[in-house]
Amino acid sequence: MNFSDRMQKITDQHSNLVNRSNIKLFSTNGIYNRYKYPILTREHIPLNWRFDFNETTNPFFMERIGFNAVFNAGAIKLNGKYLLVARVEGNDRKSLFAIAESPNGIDQFKFWDRPISIPQTSNPDTNVYDMRLTQHDDGWIYGVFCTERKDPHAPEGDTSSAIAAAGIVRTKDLITWERLPDLITHSGQQRNVVLFPHFINGKYAFFTRPQDGFIDTGKGGGIGFGLSETIENPTIESETIVDSKRYHTVYEVKNGLGPAPIRTDEGWLNLAHGVRNTAAGLRYTLYLFMTHLEKPWEIIHKPHGYLIAPLKKERVGDVSNVAFSNGWIKDEDGKVFIYYASSDTRMHVATTSVEKLTDYCINSPEDKLYSHCSVETINELIKSNTSILNPTSLQP
Repeated sequence: MNFSDRMQKITDQHSNLVNRSNIKLFSTNGIYNRYKYPILTREHIPLNWRFDFNETTNPFFMERIGFNAVFNAGAIKLNGKYLLVARVEGNDRKSLFAIAESPNGIDQFKFWDRPISIPQTSNPDTNVYDMRLTQHDDGWIYGVFCTERKDPHAPEGDTSSAIAAAGIVRTKDLITWERLPDLITHSGQQRNVVLFPHFINGKYAFFTRPQDGFIDTGKGGGIGFGLSETIENPTIESETIVDSKRYHTVYEVKNGLGPAPIRTDEGWLNLAHGVRNTAAGLRYTLYLFMTHLEKPWEIIHKPHGYLIAPLKKERVGDVSNVAFSNGWIKDEDGKVFIYYASSDTRMHVATTSVEKLTDYCINSPEDKLYSHCSVETINELIKSNTSILNPTSLQP
């Protein structure tokens, strides 16, 4: 196949993919609806990022810059468009941020012309990923992301030890970005940091996830919360643990907040990921909890177990058995788009509503932490349903 034929075939395939309509799947649980097709994959990357279109320098129309995955996207609705700031990982293992836009939030996501150029601090990022977006009271849109750098204290010959910190950028239009200093805390390394959208006592509020090392949380107790006097020099002196790790739960190894919380009349909806050990390795799932309207660091409702877990093909990828989210959008009519990645490979969407998520949060049973208590909870529901479905069985 010659240059022109290959170029035309690849262009047609790419156009068909990015313009494909998605299909809502029936929901057995009734809480949310998944969709048939992933919304972003490596194949969605624009062709002019990947191929040299000059026949003289690329006579075989080869892919010159390869991409491995698109996942873990922050989300925002701006000027009527549904926008994802996706983590795009190249074949070189370097991650970058790129914005994909959809007219409806469920399909036809197309990347903007160029990836985001993140300004650097005096200590350049080796790698960046998993940006959370927050529209703040102060008028800025903030992006808080994980910045990774080589551990300067690693022993000679150790080329894998790293340090994680929370990098911060801000923008008004998602085009021009200003870099701020990294968040300073006094509790070890930080990943999965989220800026709360409102001031608290005139201060900037952050959900954190303190940890001892780059991968292991160690003594890090779970999802934290802390205040900073300023965003230009962000520093948290002390953190309160909002949601702790707990033995034999879906968040026993570590947990972290996903996107910024959604406000409801009853409280703040919080989407988080929880990690547990299995014989096959770590398993990441998503769970929901609600915090107090005036005290967003206090949990008032927390359903048992997970909300979303990887299913079927979602369970296979670069890091298998993972569902992860750092982006969701609440529409004006109360519809909620949950953007989640599967197995560090691709992006998906699930749709629900504030009403449904609130009902799920408030009325679903909590985890009582013991198997015999789980049996009691099930039996309570069976008894209640028996009185409705077969009332005569309860008569003497």
